[in-house]
Amino acid sequence: MLNMVTFFFFLLLFLVGSNRISVAEKAGFVGRNGTQFVLNGERVYLNGFNAYWMMTTAADTASKGRATVTTALRQASAVGMNVARIWGFNEGDYLPLQISPGSYSEDVFKGLDFVVYEAGRYKIRLIISLVNNFEDYGGRKKYVEWAGLDEPDEFYTNSVVKQFYKNHVKTVLTRKNTITGRVYKEDPTIFSWELINEPRCNDSTGSNILQSWVKEMASYVKSIDSNHLLEIGLEGFYGDSKPDRTVYNPGGTVLTGTDFISNNQVPEIDFATIHIYPDSWLPLQSSRTGEQDEFVDKWIGAHIQDCNNIIKKPLLITEFGKSSKIPGFSLEERNKFFKRVYDVIYDSARTGGSCSGGVFWQLTTNRTGLLGDGYEVFMQQGPNTTARLIAEQSIKLKNLKYPPLVTHSAV
Repeated sequence: MLNMVTFFFFLLLFLVGSNRISVAEKAGFVGRNGTQFVLNGERVYLNGFNAYWMMTTAADTASKGRATVTTALRQASAVGMNVARIWGFNEGDYLPLQISPGSYSEDVFKGLDFVVYEAGRYKIRLIISLVNNFEDYGGRKKYVEWAGLDEPDEFYTNSVVKQFYKNHVKTVLTRKNTITGRVYKEDPTIFSWELINEPRCNDSTGSNILQSWVKEMASYVKSIDSNHLLEIGLEGFYGDSKPDRTVYNPGGTVLTGTDFISNNQVPEIDFATIHIYPDSWLPLQSSRTGEQDEFVDKWIGAHIQDCNNIIKKPLLITEFGKSSKIPGFSLEERNKFFKRVYDVIYDSARTGGSCSGGVFWQLTTNRTGLLGDGYEVFMQQGPNTTARLIAEQSIKLKNLKYPPLVTHSAV
């Protein structure tokens, strides 16, 4: 225990004392230069976490939800994390942000205000997702229901539904924070916007449908906010534009209507994303044969190569995790998986590659552990070797040094 305390003490001194310019240390909007994130001429590397629950938890003032958010951000900052991915939507039954089309709960919006404010205090930037593909927290199915329709894929094609979504985008991006007084689109605490969490389309022409939707909505977001970066929310599945790459998909073929190459080539999209869940994407026995490890290496490697050479934009791993609900789980196995992902990220970053960071799923506190899906990571729970691993990755990325770069705008 003494060694752990000493480790975190010196880590804190390092994080506070460093003069290196990074996303967590200087004001200003993060931009990109080719395949690199940049801020004030310096390359930016990201080590962070998902915490989808932050807005609704902060809105639950009766249960002291804001203190929970503060605790999570403080713990994340203590191990050097500098980015968090959160939901900027909720059309569901519990503490909805958007109650009906264009009708919002001011109390829940104030919860989001607090998260943005508090993240800024802890120098943690935010990736804010604007709608869910799935029914959790409402999602595109709720939008379709609001329009009196039945087919969820009409979210991408119906003019009424698309206008509902655009109205939500505008409402969030032009929101004036009740704590800081700053409009969201003018707040550098926000790292980027995400169009939709894990988009999928079951229609037989899904790839064309999603491509058209991404083009339309990306252009719309940029027409309102040219300050921030923008990404789609993809898991990384390959599609029709490069059929030979589909061999890297889990099981060799995944038909989700998305296309990692063509979707990310839309000019208004600033960087690409992938997710990694080998224990749920691959057969259970694959964990014993080494197939999952091989998949992780090839999955990340293929996407780095494509972002380096074809898409020519940064790559961020915005979800990865290992579930305690799947047989064979242990803390040691999770740490091995995290280290495998972290090592690939670091190798790409140190050689000037496109992969600039990772955001694990998901950071949890003792209170939000009740929302656990099996992937929760606690920062303070006994001699936490996962926290130590995260801290080491933060230090390694922070120590990388390159010649100054010229920032391209986020447009």
